[in-house]
Amino acid sequence: MPAYWIAHAHVNDPAEYKKYTDQLPPLFEKYKARILARGGDYKILEGDVPFERHVVIEFESLDLAEAFFNSPEYQAAAAFRRQPGVAINHQIIVDGVAPK
Repeated sequence: MPAYWIAHAHVNDPAEYKKYTDQLPPLFEKYKARILARGGDYKILEGDVPFERHVVIEFESLDLAEAFFNSPEYQAAAAFRRQPGVAINHQIIVDGVAPK
């Protein structure tokens, strides 16, 4: 069953944040991830949303999504965005539904 990584970010330092995002394409390929939405226009339909960047990534399974997040390669890349003042991120992984 697919799983979806949903991320929201408020980026304060685009140059440092880019050091993170530049490392992700080979990891997406390695973990068979498919980008469904990344950045782009969005509409707030209800509530306050303190983020201007929204990302949805499809993985083949919840386990594979977790393996991606916990991989040494991803953790090394994420260190750039985790530096104080670079960005605020919220990330979750959610199971998809079985195809009918």
